[in-house]
Amino acid sequence: MALACCALALAACGDEAVAPRTSVVVGLQLEPPVLDPTINPAAAIAQITLVNVFEGLTRIDESGRVLPGLAERWEVSPDGRTYTFALRAGVRFSDGTTFDSGDVAFTFARNAAADSTNSRRSYFTQMESVETPDEHTVVITLAEPSALFLFNLAENVSVIVAPETADGNATHPVGTGPFRFRSWQPGESVVLERNPLYRDAEAVGLDEVVFRFIGDAAAQVTALRAGDIDYLPNLAAVEQAAQIAQDSEFQVLAGTTEGETILAINNSRPPFDNVLVRRALSHAVDREQVVAGAMFGFGTPIGSHFAPHHPAYVDMTGMYPHDPERARALLAEAGVSGLELTITVPPTTYAQRSAEIIAAQLAEVGILVELEAVEWARWLESVYADANYDLTIVSHVEPMDIGIYSDPGYYFRYDSDEFRDLIAAANRAAVPEEQYRLLGEAQRMLAADAVNVFLFELPRVGAARAGLRGLWRNAPMFLNDMAVVRWADANQ
Repeated sequence: MALACCALALAACGDEAVAPRTSVVVGLQLEPPVLDPTINPAAAIAQITLVNVFEGLTRIDESGRVLPGLAERWEVSPDGRTYTFALRAGVRFSDGTTFDSGDVAFTFARNAAADSTNSRRSYFTQMESVETPDEHTVVITLAEPSALFLFNLAENVSVIVAPETADGNATHPVGTGPFRFRSWQPGESVVLERNPLYRDAEAVGLDEVVFRFIGDAAAQVTALRAGDIDYLPNLAAVEQAAQIAQDSEFQVLAGTTEGETILAINNSRPPFDNVLVRRALSHAVDREQVVAGAMFGFGTPIGSHFAPHHPAYVDMTGMYPHDPERARALLAEAGVSGLELTITVPPTTYAQRSAEIIAAQLAEVGILVELEAVEWARWLESVYADANYDLTIVSHVEPMDIGIYSDPGYYFRYDSDEFRDLIAAANRAAVPEEQYRLLGEAQRMLAADAVNVFLFELPRVGAARAGLRGLWRNAPMFLNDMAVVRWADANQ
């Protein structure tokens, strides 16, 4: 397998210092289907391009705070509907074209268009107007206040693209970020290089970043130990974390993510359109056993679609304790017997391991399960786009994404006017306390309706060479900020 062009540190003669390394190889389990995050929802895209190639008007730090991005500052009207952004001057795209307010207006209109494939199209249809009084000013007026608006602008779906290059971003992304696209060898790697036109190019510590795709969990660890990989942001073989941490050549970074891992249910497909059946599934699954067996103790059980570390979190794990007898009684009450179903399993280690455990648990209550392993591209097409599935297992890593349950066309096929009203009210909330209260009600509703079987919050368990600095321990968004990464000085 061809490896990326990774520059080796050069040993000098005599007492001369060792030249610092300026290249990093990052190991990823999933290869993205495209490289434009505004047209495809795959989180694997953001792992490569968000903040590295593409930027938004805002960005977030490791703690989840909203910071300036392409907008250096902003003002908000007293009614919370109008945002006036002052854009950074002198910014250019990596192809040399100038970034200005017209690019922002173009991007948001493209995302809001009727034929848009942006997974958060609602972020942009809520904009009543996008005005550009001059090249460095954008004025956005929302249909109603949105407490998460600035945070949403930092997400991968909101990055700014140029009209001159937008159509080619799927395979040859052009952005304003610290790195520019060099090459993509399908099935093997994507290579980025330092963008010499970046506004602060001298502050970037790396000349080259290689994202290498290794789907097998054991092969990831082998590549790390062999020196073929420098950094695994998400260690698939989490059972290896303790052993790796004992080796002084490596470091293990354990933290949190925004990834709600769920046994997703097709709510529109009989018999799963019956809440009694969905509740039976929830009682049949033992979350603690899934976390222990699939994640080797890493991960926090959840009972609704919300991150436990968020102040608005409500612990709903007690609503459906593991109770096979109760599960069988609910199935009988629903008039369901001899149920046979398929769990469609994407190619992630946590999903594969969880599926095997859950299949055994469902068998205990008389449900016959077939596991169907599919490649990521097929999962996106068949499950995510077409909702052609019974059950599936996936981690939703987008931050604060409980609002996805407002869309009846989303692949869960959950349709509740009451839930939509709750989320709309939470978005309009003027103070955090009111927003948190409403988000709590939303969590309770999802649990009561047993929309999905909520399993655990995906942990962030990364492994890297000991000399690599600037790596995020937590992942408030699914990204790898490589501009702040560098190798430690040879004398350290």
